[in-house]
Amino acid sequence: MTKAVNEREIVLAILMEVTENGQYSHIVLRDVLSKYQYLEKRERAFITRVTEGTLEHMIEIDYILNQFSKVKVKKMKPVIRNILRSAVYQIRYMDRIPDRAVCSESVKLAVRRGFSGLKGYVNGVLRSIIREMDDISYPEEPLEYLSVRYSCPRWIIDLWAQTYSYDVIETVLKDFQEEKQVTIRCCLNRIEPEKLKERLEQEGVTVERHPYLPYAFWISGYDYLEGLESFREGLFTVQDISSMMVGEIADPKAGDYVIDVCAAPGGKALHAAEKLLMAEKALKAEPQPEVENTLVEEKETGAEKQSGQHAGHVEARDLTESKVALIRENIERTGLTNITAVCRDASVPDEASAGQADVVIADLPCSGLGVFGKKPDLKYKASPEGIESLVKLQRQILSCARAYVKPGGALVYSTCTISPEENEGNVRWFLENCPEFSVDDIREKLAPQLQDSVGADGSIQFLPGVHRSDGFFIARFVRRK
Repeated sequence: MTKAVNEREIVLAILMEVTENGQYSHIVLRDVLSKYQYLEKRERAFITRVTEGTLEHMIEIDYILNQFSKVKVKKMKPVIRNILRSAVYQIRYMDRIPDRAVCSESVKLAVRRGFSGLKGYVNGVLRSIIREMDDISYPEEPLEYLSVRYSCPRWIIDLWAQTYSYDVIETVLKDFQEEKQVTIRCCLNRIEPEKLKERLEQEGVTVERHPYLPYAFWISGYDYLEGLESFREGLFTVQDISSMMVGEIADPKAGDYVIDVCAAPGGKALHAAEKLLMAEKALKAEPQPEVENTLVEEKETGAEKQSGQHAGHVEARDLTESKVALIRENIERTGLTNITAVCRDASVPDEASAGQADVVIADLPCSGLGVFGKKPDLKYKASPEGIESLVKLQRQILSCARAYVKPGGALVYSTCTISPEENEGNVRWFLENCPEFSVDDIREKLAPQLQDSVGADGSIQFLPGVHRSDGFFIARFVRRK
């Protein structure tokens, strides 16, 4: 009996959306897996792995195909091109699937998609690759080898080579292609880390502590997040450790007003709100000095009033209502009440916020060169021209965000990229154009094993493989006056 749903057809449909229609793989894959949530875990895992793997290794796959096909990849019909790409990925990287089965299923898929006239071509190319896979040669030039072997556009390799050694670049590229556990942050306003670990293990989840923060864990072995009661209860949120470091470096104090100018989906803003809440709880728990002749109404306000503190608040902003709705959804799930989501364009000055914020978080739109391991198609969408355009946008937003910081307050700038112009270049630009700010020393806010990674300019560039995180950049500026 023919299956109602064929996983390879689903993979092909996703690849077509991403490679031919310009959609983002993580969004398309998320929507597809949600639609087919009724499939068995094994089937959903196959769809995820083949989709992500094909995109992750696409430069290498095309390089292999071009050695065995008279019709070069760029000249192939899009459907055939993506059928062959996914087949080569399975042959090259999935040992559990017999090569003959991959070849046979690919031919059948071509026929079902209306290309019966090309079934001989598909069969011939794949059989040739199967016979000679172990003898495929790679470029001898070192940087070109890295580009092909790890499927990274050459211009990105050249960009990184201006700053990093060959070995560091290869370490980063290798790490992008390694399967990783999901990183989560315990929501301390709802549960203690040790109790969360116990809850997750009771749900059959494998839990490992992250070495950088006591409330961070790696999890694996579960079916899907929404199937975990602990997730539905808002006991944890998915967030990379480097992103959590933004909250650590922002370090909001009890009573602070925090603005996150580009907050969606809300992870950093929620973390800041949680840290505010915990700081205020700790303050209330401290013994308060006796105050003579205190008015009754002042006594009734408790430690918070006596200490001169007020409840802190986070304003999470983003550009569109759909992004703001996503932030609100996460606020509701985590149960935090000291945070609101607002629709506002970060590149347009907000005069009402001038000098109001104790902390401004500016995690800005960037090229994403640090998260290829999670969003592999980003490396094919990025371009030098795109980075140049993003730098202009980043500087425009920073020009607006600087005005919101009150004297003595802090601005935390971060990106999820490994791009000197977007990172260290923007630090230099900011200091040159904003003389009221200076770089803050963030070492004491980091785990001991990260402190030596802080650069001479006071910033930190996380590198996959070098650090146990995504590629990420953080700098903290303090307004002196």
